[in-house]
Amino acid sequence: MSDEGLFIGSTVDGLRQAINWKRANRHGLIAGATGTGKTITLQVMAEGFSRAGVPVFVSDVKGDLAGMAMAGAATQKNHEVFANRAKEIGDSEWVYADNPVQFWDLFGESGHPVRTTVSEMGPLMLSRLMDLNEVQEGVLTIAFHVADKEGLLLLDLDDLQAMLVDIADRAEEMTTTYGNVSKQSVGSIQRSLLQLRSQGGDRFFGEPALDLDDFIACDDKGRGIINILAADKLMQSPKLYSTFLLWLLSELFESLPEIGDPEKPKLVFFFDEAHLLFSDAPKALVEKIEQVVRLIRSKGVGVYFITQNPIDIPDTVAGQLNNRVQHKLNAFTPRDQAAVKSAAETFRANPKIDVATAITELKVGEALVSVLQADGAPTPVERTLIKPPASRTGPLTPQERGVMVATDAIGDKYDQLIDRESAEEILVAKSAQAAAAAEAAEAAEEQAKLDAIAAKERAKADAVAAREAAREAARQAREAAKPSMAEKMVQSAARSAATSVGRQIAGSLGKSLVRGILGSLFK
Repeated sequence: MSDEGLFIGSTVDGLRQAINWKRANRHGLIAGATGTGKTITLQVMAEGFSRAGVPVFVSDVKGDLAGMAMAGAATQKNHEVFANRAKEIGDSEWVYADNPVQFWDLFGESGHPVRTTVSEMGPLMLSRLMDLNEVQEGVLTIAFHVADKEGLLLLDLDDLQAMLVDIADRAEEMTTTYGNVSKQSVGSIQRSLLQLRSQGGDRFFGEPALDLDDFIACDDKGRGIINILAADKLMQSPKLYSTFLLWLLSELFESLPEIGDPEKPKLVFFFDEAHLLFSDAPKALVEKIEQVVRLIRSKGVGVYFITQNPIDIPDTVAGQLNNRVQHKLNAFTPRDQAAVKSAAETFRANPKIDVATAITELKVGEALVSVLQADGAPTPVERTLIKPPASRTGPLTPQERGVMVATDAIGDKYDQLIDRESAEEILVAKSAQAAAAAEAAEAAEEQAKLDAIAAKERAKADAVAAREAAREAARQAREAAKPSMAEKMVQSAARSAATSVGRQIAGSLGKSLVRGILGSLFK
């Protein structure tokens, strides 16, 4: 590691420009119009940090930073330009060399997959990613809170979708406890989730989640690993790109310990196309970015923004960027002119340079540079010729990239997606149990109805049978009360005999009575 710091380049007078290692975590800005040399400057700085044992993260928007994995060669088309530049600035140590590189890709196509869980992303950044309004963000926050309270892991988008369905089904309960949860808001979030899936966002959420220790590592030669994110395809979804990088910064901020100002940074983070981070960002998100940028310095992390126009960076964030490399700016439009004026005012003045004029006159590979000195004061701005890179400029072939991915220290750690039990599985099981219980209750109720009908039918049949039995018993009693034929004959004979005797008695009595009456009359 050079004692002078990270060598960037020299002035035409031979004044070397270098970022002091102890001040490299005070963040920086690389700005300039398209084609002015920003990517080469980024490559030179990444190589310098790596050689000093500082791990680096860069987003490769155009695919041409992948060449850092390979040493440059005298056969490449810009060799003569680089050799002349090294001679011009007196860089006698310049030689071609490779760098230790790890490739990453959110889609798992051009590098190791990068994943995080929905819970780690959190409702604020997820709302930004799905472009939700305040009401919808509130509903999403409730979903996160309920999941945390009920011990439901939100790992992937399926988990979040299941959680949203659950709180929609419990909308009345949720509204009473947490505030209004309308099914319309849940439906809007679900549609945003569908759009996020269509952009490939579902590949970003899941396990195994990224272990930041795999970012902050050195190779066996003590060189810091350069982590290159393949962002050419990712750039087609700008919100996913910017939200991912903000999440990564936030994770670094939350997981790394406080170390103050180290001898050299623990990690340097290059954020290309930085304007996307702030485009249409709500105030709460900008405040989050400002907080992370301001405080992550004490974790030993330096953040360098790369953008075409310096006024794309909000003042609250730009004020934290102390190491500045300004390439040529055009002044064709009023906005361009405002950018030139703004950029000129941010540098420590140098009486030998008219900064506003110089910005529009810089050659390709030349920049205005002002960096922090050991005492923390910025150097006066200087026109600086950027040193040539040691590694290849331009992309790798698919075969070269494949070999690099297959042989790095990461191996297949992230290649296989893991789908363990989480909110979706638990809620599906709970729903199935509830459905089974409801079905069982419905079946029991139906059976109870059938049993009641059967009981009524049995009672009716029993009543009919009882009435029939009673009638039969009465009949039998009547039958039993009737005399038999023999008894009838005896009774008939008895009646006949009685009648005959009666007649005889009556006849005898009658004769005696007649005699008595006649005798009385004729006395």
